[in-house]
Amino acid sequence: MAKQLHKRFATNQVKSLLKKNEAKEIELSYILNILGISRRRFFKILKSYREDKNNFSIDYKRNNSNNKIGKEVEDNILTELKTEKDLIERTDNPIRSYNYSYIKDRLEEKYKSKVSLPTIIARAKKGGFYINKPKSKAHDREVVTNYAGEFIQHDSSHHKWSPYADRKWYLITSIDDCSRYLLYYNLVECETSWAHIITLEDVAVIFGLAYSYYFDSHSIFRFVRAGIVS
Repeated sequence: MAKQLHKRFATNQVKSLLKKNEAKEIELSYILNILGISRRRFFKILKSYREDKNNFSIDYKRNNSNNKIGKEVEDNILTELKTEKDLIERTDNPIRSYNYSYIKDRLEEKYKSKVSLPTIIARAKKGGFYINKPKSKAHDREVVTNYAGEFIQHDSSHHKWSPYADRKWYLITSIDDCSRYLLYYNLVECETSWAHIITLEDVAVIFGLAYSYYFDSHSIFRFVRAGIVS
């Protein structure tokens, strides 16, 4: 309880009790009971009070920094931050921000060092490895359906999904418009009509047939014969 004295009482309250004790207006046993401290702790506080009554305080003062780390750990943090920066600056990958949680796991896995996330972020800001998050734009998407399964949006995206990948992959997805539930996703090396047909089959078998589907004007979704596009 003694260590929590500053959380249970204000400095002025304790000073008032100390003054009354010096004036013999209140017995020591009552003060110890009120403050919940030992005699030894009381006389230590009384000594501090008598040494400097004007500046006396029971507020807790931390002598050492709680997030102080060794130089080796500091260097490891900077090394991993530099690796992240190199990935962000490359134009052929989708990474646009620092992943501090990954760095935390990386430090523990590779260097056997447990470092808190706030410490890593503090070092990142200090070393220039920090990117302010852009202001999020107002979400203006309007749901045009009333119930799940009424309308499914089907599409694919071609990107280098990992900075360590040696080539781009196609991500095929099917999303329910009403719930925004991701019904299907799969990465394929080569986009074919058959890959999309398999996707629609899986969605239908697992979730049932949708009322309608949306496809964009990508050539893989069109059938061309004798100049007629369908």
